Amino acid sequence: MVSAEEDILTNFPQDLINPILERLPVKEAVRTSVLSKKWRYRWTTMKTLDLYNQFSQQFLEIGGYQHNGFIRVISQIMTYHHGPILKFHLHIPKEINLDSFQEVDQWIFILRILVSRVESVDPPFEFQGFPNLQHINLLYVNFGGGTVINLPQLKILSLVSCRSVNKFNIKAEKLQALWVTGCPDANAMVLQLLHSEHLNVILAAEKFPKWLPHAVNCLEKLKFISFSFGDLNQLQGALCMLRNSPNLEVLRVTPTQMGPEADLGLTSTFLESPDCLDQTSLMLNYVEMTSLEGSRPELLFVKLLLHCSPHLEKMIIRPAATLDAEKRLNITKDVLMFSRASTKAKVAFLDPQP
Repeated sequence: MVSAEEDILTNFPQDLINPILERLPVKEAVRTSVLSKKWRYRWTTMKTLDLYNQFSQQFLEIGGYQHNGFIRVISQIMTYHHGPILKFHLHIPKEINLDSFQEVDQWIFILRILVSRVESVDPPFEFQGFPNLQHINLLYVNFGGGTVINLPQLKILSLVSCRSVNKFNIKAEKLQALWVTGCPDANAMVLQLLHSEHLNVILAAEKFPKWLPHAVNCLEKLKFISFSFGDLNQLQGALCMLRNSPNLEVLRVTPTQMGPEADLGLTSTFLESPDCLDQTSLMLNYVEMTSLEGSRPELLFVKLLLHCSPHLEKMIIRPAATLDAEKRLNITKDVLMFSRASTKAKVAFLDPQP
């Protein structure tokens, strides 16, 4: 005899089951298979799979980060899933020690099929990429022996603390935003993507290419983070990018705290040379400098931007939180004495960020 509760579950509207499942943690969504025959394996058609921090944390609590724990469960979820996927989040904890990328390669291949909404395909000899993926955020990934991936619809790419990024051969002709931080060997990949005709939002990097083969006409917004004004290589790379970005309108710079290895005399001398920007006229109309310590190369860099930016409308200067009131006042006095190529340029001094 069927109970009233079971009858309600069995006859629950089909178009409401998926929205309910996608609001549950994956573990709980899988458990709904026991509710009724109609719910059995419905989780395998969920269009959103969220295997992020909350999911992986459960394995940490039970010590299930061995090969037969976390990796096995992820593989089972990916294998059993047979419906199209529109959103997929996966967090691989640092406690997982992958001896190879064999499992990840398998997940990527399965995901490619699901994202492409293909139920059965003839597996290609070599993985070709994600035809519909638009946003990727990769953290702590080691690209090891080299990875080639085609992302024809990718618009946003974020790489954080990744290794061997120069071996990440990516094809993304529609890329609009690139964020690279904590990736010390990303220059080749950055150079490759800088010449996308559609890259026009943000590039953030800690180390910058020292040369560009031709102008980067598509770059409109640029952000330098963890930037050291005591590192001549970084400074030369930054000015190279400014010199070769004729349509750059927005620049944001966040310096890092300089250590004993910083050579402020060398970088100051470079910035004082008359040809450090080759008399380039920049198209900047907005500049934001944060966490300034008031060092000589920092001030010379500000002076250079004001001198070479005839279209500048606003410059924001925010000193480092560690500076006392007197040092902040000195920065203000120095900057106000610099000449400006733009008659419209306004310089605003803001309080340090907490």
